[in-house]
Amino acid sequence: MKPNNNQKVRVIAFYLPQFHPTPENDRWWGKGFTEWTNVGKAKPLFKRHYQPRVPADLGYYDLRLPETRQAQADMAREYGIEGFCYWHYWFGNGKQLLQRPFNEVLNSGKPDFPFCLAWANHSWEDKQFNKDGGHKMLMEQLYPGDEDYIAHFNAVLPAFQDPRYIRIHGNPIFVVYSPKEIPNPPHFIELWQKLASQHGFRIHFVGHTSKIEDLALFRQWGFDANVLIRLFDVFKKDFSLWERINAKFQRIALKKGRRIEYSRASQYFQGPEEQANDCYPTLIPNWDHSPRSGRSGHILINSTPEKFKKHIIQSFNNISHKTREDRIVFLKSWNEWAEGNYMEPDLKFGRGYLEALKDAIQDVFYLLKDK
Repeated sequence: MKPNNNQKVRVIAFYLPQFHPTPENDRWWGKGFTEWTNVGKAKPLFKRHYQPRVPADLGYYDLRLPETRQAQADMAREYGIEGFCYWHYWFGNGKQLLQRPFNEVLNSGKPDFPFCLAWANHSWEDKQFNKDGGHKMLMEQLYPGDEDYIAHFNAVLPAFQDPRYIRIHGNPIFVVYSPKEIPNPPHFIELWQKLASQHGFRIHFVGHTSKIEDLALFRQWGFDANVLIRLFDVFKKDFSLWERINAKFQRIALKKGRRIEYSRASQYFQGPEEQANDCYPTLIPNWDHSPRSGRSGHILINSTPEKFKKHIIQSFNNISHKTREDRIVFLKSWNEWAEGNYMEPDLKFGRGYLEALKDAIQDVFYLLKDK
């Protein structure tokens, strides 16, 4: 599906399909567990800490309901988002998790809203330490070999062939969360491209990374582009000697994660690397991992729609020279509620973050000539 002719920037939002019960989550965390469980039980850890976060317009939804998926798509389209990038879980030997919402979107043809897939190729672990001092493995990411790669390709082929699938220069996008975890990534890419060619298309592989030094390596491996997530290193930055000492004390003695002002962190969310056509920037509205990891979770504090809009405008200006087809921006994320990383309306800000995105698109690209 080509971008809308009136769409001056191609904003693709990562989408978490965790908001429905599964047998595995029932077994691991208790009957009826979904991501809302962590969201609802979150507690404020310090003065003016915004927790718990309560959804507004869409409520505590269940992604098994087509009405919910339609409402999400309608809202995203209204505010300038081209499509959703669904996290896709293939653990090897044909094992999948959380596939139901996307499969229903694919098989039903609804909503009529663009999508693509991102392979979340990482193991699932219980982050609580066990008696041996390690983490309990819930679902291990495996790479059994070519037979499994072929089965994986065939499983996603119907999605690639769907007219709603997001394409760049005619090629369907496929994001890989952790390219370095794949044994022999060039072989994997070469095999999938060979399989795709048998069906008359080529895959636009996108490597997901937070490291600038990975960009050249991923290109060598055969990735067509990279999405650069400039978030996690922000929490490792040493802004001063005192901050370095204090952060170490907080982490070791008090088991507390870093807390950084959003306006300060967002200065580092874009750079010159994203000016290249094959490097896609990421928009980050907020981050608060405490609903999942408690006091050890890293937190961006005092994010507001106004501060987010400033970050968006900086990112858009950084890529405004690109042609419309290559003016790709990933949004992290549409609905990562337990990471405080979402665009959906909540009781505090309403649709403020969505309005910020829509306004920034208008401000930066309104007078830009089509290319």
